[in-house]
Amino acid sequence: MWRKAVFEGLIAGAAGAVAMTLAEKVEQRLTGRPDSHVPARVLERLTGLPEAPARQPVPLNLAMHLGQGCLLGVLRGMMATAGLRGPWSSAMFWVVRLTNDQTLENATGVGAPPWTWPRRELVVDLLHKGVYAFTTGIVADRLAERHGLGPGQVHANMAPGRAADVGPPPRGRRTLARR
Repeated sequence: MWRKAVFEGLIAGAAGAVAMTLAEKVEQRLTGRPDSHVPARVLERLTGLPEAPARQPVPLNLAMHLGQGCLLGVLRGMMATAGLRGPWSSAMFWVVRLTNDQTLENATGVGAPPWTWPRRELVVDLLHKGVYAFTTGIVADRLAERHGLGPGQVHANMAPGRAADVGPPPRGRRTLARR
């Protein structure tokens, strides 16, 4: 079950990264905003690659976008397999994506905390990461649905709502009627 979740998460994350990149390109055409090379600079610092500030490292940028998207997609695939599906789960995942980016950017010294950014840049970044998170979520959820309910959904179906007297389902009990 979890191997499938990893594989499906990689696929979902790749789809989310592609959707985010396409949304960025559309937004840039409309607003005239130039490419950000922050992802490439982070990758250079993480891997020890030589930095050349005058160079525009487009291949590195794309590698970081896709690599980060795929790796984080694994988490969303596992969430969907466990039964954490739908918009709420994608919203939780959106926070994970934002946290991951900010941790890497700030730890490497390439970025600055978001509250120091111009508001317009912050809104644009939030929107693009939202496109990633929700696209990844939709794909991960659809792939996980093929395998039936996740353990969390089975547990939730035992007694709707939060019930203190309901324990987890017995091991091996994987499916109940869909809600």
